[in-house]
Amino acid sequence: MTLTLRYMQLPDIRQVAAIDQSSFQPPWSRDSYIFEIDESSVSHMAVLARRPEQPGDPIERPAGWLSNIGDKLRGRARSPDGRDDIIGYGGLWKIEGEAHISTIATHPNQRGNGYGEILLAGMIGKALRLKAEFIVLEVRVSNAVAQGLYQKYGFRRFGRRRNYYRNDNEDAWDMRMTMDREARRRYSRLYQELQDEHAFRDIYSWKARPRR
Repeated sequence: MTLTLRYMQLPDIRQVAAIDQSSFQPPWSRDSYIFEIDESSVSHMAVLARRPEQPGDPIERPAGWLSNIGDKLRGRARSPDGRDDIIGYGGLWKIEGEAHISTIATHPNQRGNGYGEILLAGMIGKALRLKAEFIVLEVRVSNAVAQGLYQKYGFRRFGRRRNYYRNDNEDAWDMRMTMDREARRRYSRLYQELQDEHAFRDIYSWKARPRR
């Protein structure tokens, strides 16, 4: 099995929308995803895709710059070919010095496997590449698991947004992380630990947004 973190593309929307529907109320519309992928100049949408090994596939190698080059030569970085299963997705907006994590979710059957952390780490890496000064996100005050993950990477509570979630009026914590030297060192260490554990290909955080 190969895990690949890459930019979201239009053929991914059906699977992404199904995960969204099972994760959030109200979910984003299909048109919202089309806009984020094709029209928005500030959006960087990611998916974590799983591709079962097929006869004749090359032997899996540790992820890194050399494997990324190999993927590009084989065309794997270009577009999904119908074999990918989307097991999670995320969205990042970059506006001036701020990077805002707009959404993140994994398939209900795949939670607890560390896949959400891969998506988070990828978006933090993308924010670094885009030279963001800080990263912002919102999280339900009741979601202690997600808060713990964000705090692991250095996010801290900045404020409380009252009645933020429309379906039940639950409050959200506004959490932020400044991309200083300490944050970069922490991220580098945690990212390497993720690579050691999951050996995923990352053609999202280091790669420029595909041109349309």
